[in-house]
Amino acid sequence: MYTPQAGIFALGTSSHAYLEFDLLDAQHHAELASKIAAIREPRTTTGGVNFVIGIRPDLWRTLMPGDMPTDVHGFNEDLRGVENFTMPATQHDVLVWLSGSAYDVLFDMARTVVNDFADVAKLSEETASWPYRHDRDLTGFIDGSENPSLLEAPGDALISEGQPGAAGSVLLLQKWQHNTSAWEALPVHQQELTMGRTKADSTELEDKPEYSHVARTDQDTFGNIFRRNMPYGGVQQHGTMFVGFSAEQQRLQKMLESMAGLVNGTRDALTRYTSPVTGSYYFVPSVESLANLR
Repeated sequence: MYTPQAGIFALGTSSHAYLEFDLLDAQHHAELASKIAAIREPRTTTGGVNFVIGIRPDLWRTLMPGDMPTDVHGFNEDLRGVENFTMPATQHDVLVWLSGSAYDVLFDMARTVVNDFADVAKLSEETASWPYRHDRDLTGFIDGSENPSLLEAPGDALISEGQPGAAGSVLLLQKWQHNTSAWEALPVHQQELTMGRTKADSTELEDKPEYSHVARTDQDTFGNIFRRNMPYGGVQQHGTMFVGFSAEQQRLQKMLESMAGLVNGTRDALTRYTSPVTGSYYFVPSVESLANLR
């Protein structure tokens, strides 16, 4: 039996930090592997930190051949949709996602990771995030209404035992920046049509438009994804960190293509009020596979 990284399912954490690294020298991947294997969470019963470590699929294939489905790939090219809509590819080599109950502990641990990686990889992207009104994103709507329960989530998020990369997961990480002024200028009814849900209680609309976000990301069509989205940013620039785990990359890719209008020509209306500014796929290996990097 293989063991998934526990941080994937660590719900209820109030502080998050996403650190994305790039190798300084592509030939030094073995040194990077040993740094990754050496990451340790604090030994404490309070104020702890959860880690999720993801590796660029092409790099993981080099580090651990055969320990990942053959069809998993990086976000290596921009995804171009209808009406000149583009999801940019900003693929990095390593993601270290930290989450916990207090940002001061995360801050110290993040500095430790950055310092430990300094001679082999540079920090290319850093984002901090936090919950908003318990379970809402910065549009004011509840986020993750269709998320599988924690009992169901492993079956959706993790590669099955007996398969290459067992207990691993494919992670899509995107930063979406909101045009808050344009969004808040919409009447609530128009916001609800754009989302495909009511704003107050997240009830799915019976006659939701084909262009609505719910219709364009229907998990009954593309398959279940375990989402860990969080708000990020400051007063002037802010939005949503999309954090989606799946046992199959195709579910994530088809969802993006549908949002971009490449499935039936209809673009997700929500993309008129929030824009993707980053995009990376990572393979999140099992605990045992990470240990084998030593």
